[in-house]
Parts: sequence; structure tokens; C-alpha cells
Amino acid sequence: MMQAPEMLEIIKRGSDEILVEHELVDKLKTGKPLRVKAGFDPTAPDLHLGHAVLINKLRQLQDLGHQIYFLIGDFTGMIGDPTGKSATRPPLTKEQVKENAKSYTEQVFKILKPEQTEVVFNSAWMNKLDAADMIRLASTHTVARMLERDDFNKRYKGNQPIAIHEFLYPLLQGYDSVELKADLELGGTDQKFNLLMGRELQKHFGQSPQCILTMPLLEGLDGVNKMSKSLGNYVGINEPPQEIFGKLMSVSDELMWRYITLLSFESLSTINSWKKEVADGRNPRDIKVAFAQEIVTRFHNKAAAEAALADFESRHQGGIPDEMKEFSLQAQDGSLAIANALKLAGLVASTSDALRMIEQGGVKLDGEKVIDKTLKLAAGVVVVAQVGKRKFARIRILS
Repeated sequence: MMQAPEMLEIIKRGSDEILVEHELVDKLKTGKPLRVKAGFDPTAPDLHLGHAVLINKLRQLQDLGHQIYFLIGDFTGMIGDPTGKSATRPPLTKEQVKENAKSYTEQVFKILKPEQTEVVFNSAWMNKLDAADMIRLASTHTVARMLERDDFNKRYKGNQPIAIHEFLYPLLQGYDSVELKADLELGGTDQKFNLLMGRELQKHFGQSPQCILTMPLLEGLDGVNKMSKSLGNYVGINEPPQEIFGKLMSVSDELMWRYITLLSFESLSTINSWKKEVADGRNPRDIKVAFAQEIVTRFHNKAAAEAALADFESRHQGGIPDEMKEFSLQAQDGSLAIANALKLAGLVASTSDALRMIEQGGVKLDGEKVIDKTLKLAAGVVVVAQVGKRKFARIRILS
């Protein structure tokens, strides 16, 4: 049986922080499977690789023998998590929450083991709380404590409204830990306040406080902003194999290592050997191909990964160089016209020159010929643009 120090090393891989580490070691030393909680508000129907960073860690914990409670916040989702928000979020309807939750459960088992996963909905206990229960829960914390939270504090100082129900969100998330008797809760680094609330409420209700494991937020394909479907810089778990493969191949060589560290199931020794090989002259494209195939295989299958590679190579054969200039261009009202993007990247002398090249079939994006002169590149998009046979640039559209 694996010892606590070995387990801890695996748990810490790619993580940001453990609170409190010696408490987690003590829990591991008991040899009992930990009750591991991770909560997801079903605010959108699709999971992406940003979500997979945390779900991968849940899978690693399953491989170590622990039980996962995949909590869908169907009740709290109707409040809306205020984390990182500069304005009150519109609440979801019950119908939206139900549909998104169904989509989540279908996707999550592409990573997690069903036999070690219990999908739970916090409405199961939240709906039983009456007004008196909610008042008692609210009495456990002060307004001053809530305003310690960075996003609340900024909004308060900036005279931005904070609705009373938003103060309830961290309390309700923390109460989920009480109901589940969680030993360990996972969340993004932006969730630290909410996760600590779980510890405090467990103490208040006489339970042993949960440990906390925070995971880093994954940058999107633009390498700047947090991965988000709304920014268009995401790789979706349910996307077609060719889409996943092509998007991962567009990631910069530098960002590639962060994706591999957080998303690959390859051993650390293998990843370190790859880094040494690249430092010694191996083309990083080879590593990117191996990683893209691993991800496509995980969310589809090996045959789909092989087909995606063949499709990618057929569209790019004889064409795209390994190295090219990179340009980060600012979107205007959420997008940038293709002609402007080509001009700003120095691939054409003017926008009229760009339009003429498109008419002549001399412009390609990621190997695909551009035929629409009115095409706009959305914020968050990363593409390899080609004009003629020899002009290339990697273009990132910033929001």
C-alpha cells in the first residue's frame, strides 16, 4: 500500500496550495479513503480543459483509493457564484440548471471512475432549510468578514452594488462541506475564500475541518486570459477530435509545458525528459503532437486521435514553418476584422491588399483557405495566418 508521503507527492503535483498540509498527512496516515468534495455550479452546459485541471486531480485521488463527491450546485447555481465578478450575476432558472447539470454528468465520466464517484446535488439538503435555518447560518459570519473577500471589497470600495444574497453564496458552499462531511475540498485559486468557509462551518458544527487543495487557473489559448467559453479561448471536452487537436497544436511552445503539467497523465520523469530533449534541440512540435493525441484519446479514443493527427498533417503538409513571428492584437468590440489583423501582423501592406489576397485565394487560417472578406476573428482566438506561400504569423486576438 502506498504511504502518505508518496500520496502527498502525487496530490501536490501541479497544485497551488494545500491547507493545512500536516492535517492532510494525518488524514492520509489513517489509511481510510478520504471523502473528497469538488463543487461545480452548472452555469454553462460544456466543460473545457480549464475544468479538467481540477477533474484530473480528482481522478488521481481516485487512483489513490479515495471517494469523490462531484457536487453539482443546482441550488447555489440559482444564486450565481460572485467570485471574480464585478457585478451581480443574473440567477439561472431551474430549467437552465437542470439541463446544464445533465450535460456535466455526461462529460465528467470521460475522466472520473463511476464506481468511485458519487454525483450529488446540493438542493437535496438546501431545499430542506427553512427561513430560521438560513438566519442561523447567516449569523455565523459578519459583514466585515465577507468584505475581506477581494471581489466584494473591490466592489464595495468602487461603489458597485453587492446584493445581500451574494453574501449567502460562500456560506452555502461551506455548508455543503458540513452535509458531505468532507475531508478534502478542491477548488481553483479564486475559490480560496469559499473553501475556507467550509472549514469554519465544519468547526462550528463540531466536525473535523476539511483540508483544502487549490488548483491553478488554466490560461486559455491566447495565453493571457483564464480559459473561458465566453472569451472563445477554450478547448471543450465535447468538441470534435480535429477541433481539440488543432487548438492544442496552436498553443505557444512556452504555454505548452503548463498545459502538459496540469493536464497530462504522463509521469513527471517523462515530462522532465521531454523538456531536456527540447533543450537539447528536439522540435517541441513533436511533444505537442504527443500531448494533443493523449488529450483526444482521453475524450474520444485512440483511433480518433490518429485520425485527427492525419487530418492535421494533411492540411498543413509542406506549409507551416516551426517558427514564426507572433502578434497579440487588440479586439475591437469583441472581434477584429481579418483584413485589419493581416495588416497589423505585417502580412500585407494595407487592408485593401488583404482583401485582394483573399479574393485571389491567397489567405489561409490554420491551413484553411479564407473566402469570406468580412470574416472577424473573435477575442481569445489564436490562429496561424498565411498570406501567399511564404508569409506566416501566429495571431492572438486579445479581449
